[in-house]
Amino acid sequence: QVQLVESGGGLVQAGESLRLSCAASGIILSANFVGWYRQAPGKQREFVAEISSYGSTNYAGSVKGRFTISRDNAKNTVYLQMNSLKPEDTAVYYCQVRGSSFSWGQGTQVTVSS
Repeated sequence: QVQLVESGGGLVQAGESLRLSCAASGIILSANFVGWYRQAPGKQREFVAEISSYGSTNYAGSVKGRFTISRDNAKNTVYLQMNSLKPEDTAVYYCQVRGSSFSWGQGTQVTVSS
């Protein structure tokens, strides 16, 4: 059974940083695509960043240059380093794995105050 657990969310001021973690069990993240998505109140869930099994990365234009996705294979965990946060980054952030299986985490709230 695949389980993804996000953590690291919180309340920060604009310009500050947060690092989100997505820890997995039941699946090897390094063998799959892992993505971060977010959903703001009243809006659809949107793509933020992803990392492939080869380590290549892709970012949404709104976060490129500010967010960095990375992976620790030993910990079977994917991270999202978020710098220079803006109020419009406020959302619930979800981790998704796809490949040998497909699963979402439960989400972690990120709130950025102006």
